Amino acid sequence: MKKILAVLVFSFVCSLTAAAQDHPKVELFGGYQFTHFNPNINANGWNASIAGNVNSWFGVAADFSGAYKYGGKFHTAMAGPVFSYRKSERVTPFAHVLLGGAVASGGGISENGFAMAIGGGLDVNLNKHVALRLVQGDWLMFRAGGETDKKNGRVSSGIVFRF
Repeated sequence: MKKILAVLVFSFVCSLTAAAQDHPKVELFGGYQFTHFNPNINANGWNASIAGNVNSWFGVAADFSGAYKYGGKFHTAMAGPVFSYRKSERVTPFAHVLLGGAVASGGGISENGFAMAIGGGLDVNLNKHVALRLVQGDWLMFRAGGETDKKNGRVSSGIVFRF
């Protein structure tokens, strides 16, 4: 009985701490992605991320995406800092710098390389736990096989769950 009471008291104290936070500790995003590759290839796909927020303005995100066109595939896995401006209850603008890897494949050929995305976006807060990512825009760079492709961009939109 004492153990159950101790667990209940501990849970209550932890819930008070969580209720006092002024920012979400974790944000999960998932949605649609449109990617433009140099010189003139437009692809559709998906974008997902998970961010852990250290405080109200700084967090660290892991970002994953896939873009597809004519049997070709382009997947990225990147991570980096996220800077958010949480002064409004309605919207949350953010900026990020993501570094990681990418795999481009198609026609029986596959190329691994370095990927980087610099950009940001705007979340429209629907309530405390759900937001609509109205737009996320990124400049996307890919380096593989001694070649650098740096005239790429991606735009994403979707839903954000906050915990």
